[in-house]
Amino acid sequence: MEYVEPAVCVANCLGTPICKYLQYHRKLNNYLRNLKRIRDELNSQMEDIEMLLKAELLHHVGKIPKKGVENWLENVKMMIREAQNVENKVGNGGYLCRACNGKLVDKMTRGLQKFLDKAPNLSQSLVIDGPSGGLPLLTSELVGEEAVREEIWSCLMQEQVSKIGVWGMGGVGKTTIMKHIHNDLLKEQQFERVIWVTISKEFDIVKLQDDIASALNGYMPKEGNKVRRAAILSELLKKVGKHVLILDDAWDNVSLEEVGIPEPSSSNGCKLVLTTRVEQVFGPNILQSPTLMPTLRLVVKECAGLPLTIVVIAGTLKGEDDPRIWKNALKDLKERIGKVEGVEAEVTERLKFSFNHLKDEKMKHCFLHCALYPEDYSIWKDELIESWIDEGFIDEMDTRQEMKDKGHAILKKLEDNSLLENVSYSDHKVKMHDAVRDMALSITSMNPRYMIQAGFQLKKLPKEEEWTVDIEKVSLMDNSISEISIDIVPLKCQRLTTLLLQDNPV
Repeated sequence: MEYVEPAVCVANCLGTPICKYLQYHRKLNNYLRNLKRIRDELNSQMEDIEMLLKAELLHHVGKIPKKGVENWLENVKMMIREAQNVENKVGNGGYLCRACNGKLVDKMTRGLQKFLDKAPNLSQSLVIDGPSGGLPLLTSELVGEEAVREEIWSCLMQEQVSKIGVWGMGGVGKTTIMKHIHNDLLKEQQFERVIWVTISKEFDIVKLQDDIASALNGYMPKEGNKVRRAAILSELLKKVGKHVLILDDAWDNVSLEEVGIPEPSSSNGCKLVLTTRVEQVFGPNILQSPTLMPTLRLVVKECAGLPLTIVVIAGTLKGEDDPRIWKNALKDLKERIGKVEGVEAEVTERLKFSFNHLKDEKMKHCFLHCALYPEDYSIWKDELIESWIDEGFIDEMDTRQEMKDKGHAILKKLEDNSLLENVSYSDHKVKMHDAVRDMALSITSMNPRYMIQAGFQLKKLPKEEEWTVDIEKVSLMDNSISEISIDIVPLKCQRLTTLLLQDNPV
């Protein structure tokens, strides 16, 4: 059997002139070196073209790769894989197969050279115009929903309306109505692009970013942090110009900033339509209440135009459509601000409004506990919930998992009220905005009484006079304290229940 392979190799070369046969045999190594050189050159050319293509797609929204460029890239990748297989085969071949292997290598080299010669011209564009506006969507006939369709259409045509929410239970026809509107928008050509994206029930920011970019025929890098990806998508959408973005079947809140969707406004002419079967995604359409609008404007005015305070107070009262509740909130805000002087104090009082509207006292303690961490500190959600349980902020239940679930519900409420915010690079961490933390510190400086000196670069424990009798919790995290005596806490601190010393070289 050991002679079969050489015999087959010789048989395959019988049609080759003897001089060429000998050349293949003697110069196999030269042929191999030439193959590797051409392969590497072709691979470099392929990488250059891919990089330029990505850049063109990124900077020219609505363009698509030329078919010839796509085919060339696909074929070259296949040829490079085949060349690698040939190299592996030759490396395992015997002495009597040198001539046949030389012929095989030479043939592969000439094939690679042809693709190298036919490479796209880098001085010319690699893309062409894609379909303008978008493509019509297949849909069924619309029966009995003309009034809803006309109302949504009317909102889209109003310059002052930038966001539209369509809510209803599954199967009532939200998607069908919006597909008809999508197709009508294409016919009217009042917008440069009409973009349709369906959001999956398991919401994934990365997938949503990819789907929007794909609908724009744009390039979105597969890797990179969420902030960078959001910035790239934002640029893609801005370059589109005046557009309508329809996000169908949302199951959860969609943060435009985190995804990378520029804020629609009358100035940029863009519109956002969100359909959902979950009312809490955007709450009741309170803006339809003519009696509520004047009060809303006054509440915004009391926030002094500060985005953070507007967001926090809006989060606190989200879903409230009773004008009396908003009027009471306005009265409360005015009274608070009237009692203090100075811009910082006024901001703190506005933010305290949201804290005081937390209905559960234990939830308030959960929030204040977050201030024990250093400023701008990213807190692991699971770690935070475990500490809430240990502190007794979560009521006893049958299992610890049930208590953790309750902790996640509290965390979600604090996030919804904008008292905590997600960390951009991780879904498993939260942090406090600096101004919100300052508000929490102002509360814990009085009642309940905390001593918080986290991240103060302390080398020693605070002086004895700072350990007052009413202190309940102390945080000395993230310092340089290297020595702690056994009697660190004065006996007068009878109410002290928590002492945090993490991230110290003790």
